[in-house]
Amino acid sequence: MQLLQIKDFCRTGSGGTPSRSKQQEYYVNGTIPWVKSGELARSIVDTASEYITEAGLKGSSAKLLQPGAILIAMYGATVGQVSKLGITAATNQAICNIYPDTNICDLDYLYWVLKSAKDHLLSQRVGGGQPNISQTIIKSLKIPLPPLSEQKRIAGILDAADSLRAKRREALAQLDTLLQSTFLDLFGDPVTNPKGWEQQELSSLIEGDDKINYGVVQPGDDDPTGKPLIRVGDFVSGELNTTKVKCISPEIEKKYSRSRLNGRELLVSCVGSVGTICRVPKSAKGYNIARAVARIPLKEEISREFMMHCLRAPSVQRYFLKETRTVSQPTLNIALIKTAPVFFPPHELQQHFAAIVEKVEAQKARMRRQLDELDTLYAALQQRAFNGKL
Repeated sequence: MQLLQIKDFCRTGSGGTPSRSKQQEYYVNGTIPWVKSGELARSIVDTASEYITEAGLKGSSAKLLQPGAILIAMYGATVGQVSKLGITAATNQAICNIYPDTNICDLDYLYWVLKSAKDHLLSQRVGGGQPNISQTIIKSLKIPLPPLSEQKRIAGILDAADSLRAKRREALAQLDTLLQSTFLDLFGDPVTNPKGWEQQELSSLIEGDDKINYGVVQPGDDDPTGKPLIRVGDFVSGELNTTKVKCISPEIEKKYSRSRLNGRELLVSCVGSVGTICRVPKSAKGYNIARAVARIPLKEEISREFMMHCLRAPSVQRYFLKETRTVSQPTLNIALIKTAPVFFPPHELQQHFAAIVEKVEAQKARMRRQLDELDTLYAALQQRAFNGKL
């Protein structure tokens, strides 16, 4: 199997940003989709959040790209992310576009090779405050190139495996939507309260002399023998993932006993992606939380499942976002969490909903295990695909 560098069989380039000082001329009523690096989270880019005009295209280094390009984010939050361009569009300068010679390399095959090379590309980043992948690094990347027929076969297998994973993730998302719909059917909207339940502020439902509070302000360095610390990054798809938590010094942690978890609270993210709500699993009893997280210690008689979905309701989330302060990044303060509008239906109805949640969560757990198996299969296929063993 031959190894060729990207530059040996591909055309590459990057885009540009029309001057923001010429909004009227370069952006207003623009018809050309202008893709930014943050939009490379999807496998196929077929929409853009901004559009530019013909004048904007001509007055900048942006270039009009045809469908079929492979796009790689060279810097920013999505650095190393790979997507395929599905529309005619321009891009900003943080994106490298790649067009392979299709007589030598299948487009879909190259997409999967570059996806598998992400960690290698990230290890080659250079620069200070915002390390980046340069076009030079991308162009020098060596690609294994079996015969075209074999490339197409490999791409087809990986497409099929990835499609199975996508369907499983979609099914999981639908179960979350089902729970939110069930909540609204049973209880109505927490803010408009069409069923006339007793309404209260969240702070009135807190256990005894406890209170809603933030966690550790300065956790220090990771201490493998220390106390586990929950951070916003541990909030994954509406669940608390405790497999990669940071640990902090016991001496630091003991100063924050007020935010130590008892295993029954709800947590809310307060910095960045504000308003994400998670339950604390019993396994996390004794953990602590970071400053960017707030704990909500509910009274015993309040169903955590009910209140979690109450706080996840679109109207409550809009309340959080509307009242959020933005300095360097969005921040939700404790006072606003305390005054969040919630209601208190009969305990029996809360428990009925909690039973539904329990059944759905059990189904989600089975589907996650299946997704983990698919992820393992997909990783194994990727590894074998590009060393001639698939």
